[in-house]
Amino acid sequence: MELLLDAHFWVGVAFVVFLVVLVMVGVHRLVWKTLGEAGAKVRAQLDEAEALRQEAQDLLAQIKTRRDAAERHAAEMLAAAQEDAQRLQADAQVKLAEQIQRRGALAEQRIATAEAQAAADVKAAAADLAAQLAEQVLVQRLAGATTDPLIDSAISQMAAKLQ
Repeated sequence: MELLLDAHFWVGVAFVVFLVVLVMVGVHRLVWKTLGEAGAKVRAQLDEAEALRQEAQDLLAQIKTRRDAAERHAAEMLAAAQEDAQRLQADAQVKLAEQIQRRGALAEQRIATAEAQAAADVKAAAADLAAQLAEQVLVQRLAGATTDPLIDSAISQMAAKLQ
C-alpha cells in the first residue's frame, strides 16, 4: 500500500500510460517516418557530396593533365624560340662576315684604284717636268745655237717614249 501512496510510483504509471497512448495513436510510426525521412535526406546529401567530391577529383585530374600539357607546350615553345634565336644569331654572324668581306674587298679595290691613279698622276707629273726641263735645256741651247740635230732627234724620241 505504501506503493500506492508514493508519488514516484504514480509518475511512473502516468509515464507508462502516456507511452501506451502514444503507441496506440501511432506516434511511433510518425516519429519513425520522420526520422527515416531525415535519414534519407542526410543520405541523399551524403551521396550528393560524394558525387561532388568525385566530380571535383575528376576535374582536378583534368586540370593537372592540362597544366602538364601546357607546361610541355611552353617548354617546346621556349626550346623553339631558343633555336630560332641561335639560328638568327648564326645568320647574322654569317651576314656580318660577308658584309665585312665585301667592304674589305671594296676598300682594297678603292685603294688599288687610288694607287693606280696616283701612279698615273706621278707619271704625268714626271712627264710634264721632263718636258719642262727639256724645254728649258733646249731654250738655253737654242739661245746659243741655231739648231742641233741631236736635240731634235731626242725630242722626237722623248715624245714617243712618254706616251
